Order: sequence, then structure tokens, then C-alpha cells
Amino acid sequence: MAEALSIRAWDGAVEATPEAARRPAPTAAYGDVPAAFTIGGRVRVTPNVVLAPMSGITDSVYRTLIKDLNPGAVGLVVTELVSIEGLARRDPRTFGMLRHVPREHPLSIQLFGSDPVRMAEAAAIAQDLGADVVDVNCGCPVPKVVKRGGGAELMRQGPVLGAILRALRGVLAIPYTVKIRAGWDDTSRNAVEIARLAEGEGAAMIAVHGRTRLQLYTGHSDWDLIAEVKQAVRVPVVGSGDVEQAADALMRVRTTGVDGVMIGRAALAQPWIFRDVAALRAGIVPRPVTLAERLATVDMVLARLDAELPPEAALGRARGLACRMIKFIRGGGALRESLTRLPSIAAMRDQVARAAAAPEPDDDIPTPPPRLLFH
Repeated sequence: MAEALSIRAWDGAVEATPEAARRPAPTAAYGDVPAAFTIGGRVRVTPNVVLAPMSGITDSVYRTLIKDLNPGAVGLVVTELVSIEGLARRDPRTFGMLRHVPREHPLSIQLFGSDPVRMAEAAAIAQDLGADVVDVNCGCPVPKVVKRGGGAELMRQGPVLGAILRALRGVLAIPYTVKIRAGWDDTSRNAVEIARLAEGEGAAMIAVHGRTRLQLYTGHSDWDLIAEVKQAVRVPVVGSGDVEQAADALMRVRTTGVDGVMIGRAALAQPWIFRDVAALRAGIVPRPVTLAERLATVDMVLARLDAELPPEAALGRARGLACRMIKFIRGGGALRESLTRLPSIAAMRDQVARAAAAPEPDDDIPTPPPRLLFH
């Protein structure tokens, strides 16, 4: 039997960078910050805070977890990126990525690929299966996606993107959107150009991650460029990148004029960040989350994965999600290491329970965690 592990929660909200951890607590009122927008005249996003697509993370289990932990505080959820080639081959695993439940709505299904005909076919499938919005991924920097012409490669292939969006216009009754990056590299920061192209081809919303493809997730998101995109188009613009605490979300809407913000990696360290945004908007200081609540949430994820996925798939996903969620708990390194070695979700849940039952140490204050690097 594995030994009990002694861990403790961070004081207050978990931050993603040392700079964020040093920022003072927010004191500004946010009642003036816009709280909603509409996609394509038919999908109301209220509040205007969106769960970002994250590969290997935002499946139905995680999306419903976020909705349940943040009741009424998540305006839109987006699936992890789904391969149009997998859908064309009728791959069961790919079709499984489209699975969702009613309480996830409004739901955006994000597709990636570069073939206009197959993109249209995949979008029609997503629509038939109940998507409220179809999103085209033009921002994923991962080599295996880019090499096939999808993701951020579409930032360099304007005519191809235009053809894809025209194909969607011919088959969809629901709105379609795009998620882009600042550009390919610092010499081609063409987000404004691509946003205008997408709007011209009927895209009903533009989401912008303010890093280039070559930056991956290093450096900082360029919110000045995101603001330029907002000024350049008439459709809603949602900003993404470096929204690390609740106040960041409201501050970005206020200072850049964007219609909404996406929260991705911070929602792993802080699954409650959406309700914290809602609290701040209402003038309420968010309460700190206890260690017991954090570990109970990890256990909830494990239980849901065990119930909803085949055993092998559930175990792999459980290891990844649990380790990411524990990463920013003090002393969590030993727990993460033990979880990756355990042979079943039942054993993982037992280990999390032992960690929750162990006394918290009262030694020195922990140093801030490193910048999140996963996507």
C-alpha cells in the first residue's frame, strides 16, 4: 500500500506565473464591464467567459466538470480539436470526441484540417449531432497538426482558409467561427488580415490567442494586437492568453474592448476561476479554495472518467488530468509521481483520499509555481 502523502493548498487563488502571484488583490469594481455577446445573431454567450479548447483535456467529462463547479458562470464551452480526417474515416475514437450532454450548451465543436470538402462534411456532422457553433482551428502550433496544413498553418494559407469558410457557409445553418493566433512569427503578425478575411467569408466570431505559432506558449500574449483585431472587424472578438486569475478576465475586456475572453490553462490549476470572475463582477471578493476542495475535485474527475470512458482510455486521461490539477498544490510532486504508477483509477482515488486525510505541514510559505506550458 502506498504511503500517505502530506500536501497543502496554496494560500488564495493558484497563480500561473510569479508575476501574477505578486500582483495585489483586485480592488476595482467591474460593474461597467460588458457581460455578454451574441454569435451570429442566434447563440447568446452570457457571461462572456469561455472555456477554451485544450487538446487532451476539454472532453465532455472536463467540460461538464467546469460547468458544475461554476454554475451560471461559463458562457460557452469548446471541445478539444477534432480531426476532420478522423471523421471522414468514421473513426470511433474521433466520433467519441463529439459526445456531449445537454447541460454543456451552448457548445462549440472545434475542427481542424485543411481540406474544404472534408471540413464541410465534418461541420455538417457536428451540426447534426447538436453543436451550437462550429469553430475552425487556425491556431494550434503542434507540428503534427501544422504539417498537415491545419492549425496555425492556415495563418499562412489565406486562400485555403477562405475556401474552407466558403464551404462551411454552404452547409451550415448554425454560426461558424475561427480561432487564430497573432501570426506565424514576429515577421508575419497577420492576425488583423486573417480576421478580416474570416469575417468576409462569414465567420461570426474571431477568437485570438495573442502569441505567434513559433512562440508556442512562451513569452506573453499580445493583447495590444488582440485589441487591433477588435477594432478591425465588426463581429465579436474573444481574446485569449495569459488570463491567469479572475481579475485578468474582466480587466482585459475593459482595457481592450474585446467582447469576451477565453480561459484555458488557468482552468486546470483553478477549476473555479469562472465563478471567481462572476464574483468579482458582482463586487464580491472570491473566497480561497481549500485543500480538501481541490482534492475532492480531483476525485470527482477520476470518478467521472471511470464511469464514462473505457478502462484503458479512462486511465490514460485520468493520469493526465489529475497530474495537471495537482501540479500547483504544494507537495503535489510526490502525489503526481505516485499517481502515474498506479494501475487503476480505483487505486488513484485511494491515493488521493490518503493525501486528503494526511495532516498539512506548517512550514514555510511556498514559492510561486512555474508558468504553465501544456496546451
